[in-house]
Amino acid sequence: MDFSTPISTVIPSLDGPVLQVLARADRMLSGRQVHAEAGTGSVAGVRLVLHRLASTGLVHVDEAGSSLLYRLNRSHLAAQAVELLANLRATFADTLSANIASWRIAPLHTSLYGAAARGEGDLKSDVALLLIRSDEVATDNPLWEEQVGGLMSDIVELTGNPVNVDELSLRDLSNHHRAAVPVIEDWLHDPTILHGPRLQVLLAGRASVERPILADLPSLPDLANFPALPALTAQASG
Repeated sequence: MDFSTPISTVIPSLDGPVLQVLARADRMLSGRQVHAEAGTGSVAGVRLVLHRLASTGLVHVDEAGSSLLYRLNRSHLAAQAVELLANLRATFADTLSANIASWRIAPLHTSLYGAAARGEGDLKSDVALLLIRSDEVATDNPLWEEQVGGLMSDIVELTGNPVNVDELSLRDLSNHHRAAVPVIEDWLHDPTILHGPRLQVLLAGRASVERPILADLPSLPDLANFPALPALTAQASG
């Protein structure tokens, strides 16, 4: 799947990006505005696509002075399919979230990061996934391995893209954070969270466990309440 322009997976021509812009727009757009948001083709090419789509009834055209403004005709029978294709990335994330919610061993956190999360990946981009498990769950736990393997297979089936999974325990995550492993920046900034809290919340909770609080430390005995020991000098003199 092309994560930057999901609709191009099915409509690889200039029509795809143009329809994606219109499907996501909440206002009427000029041809130049559609071209700017599509980020591909030429202004003239985009206008030709808009004119052809208008001839099918899928796009409405309104005059505004000397300009033409365009919008998706959401009453058109094909509009629902266009909107579905334009929002494939959100549908993908929702599908993964539902899958993970059914796991018998729930992860502490799951998120997409990198190109797929930023909407920048293309047909050859890896789907990068971060999985954090509880410290009590061994990495070779058969059920856990089955769940992770099944999720990886599902991602390939859903998108056609290769998948890369970073799977760590909470302890491993904390160690990576303390060591400032470069990939931690990708994990922390702008992920698409599929399950669980943000990583910052997990790391803060882990830090509070690892750092003892003075109030929780055992108190020292009050020596003033102990009986006085006999003087050694007195014993020696006797």
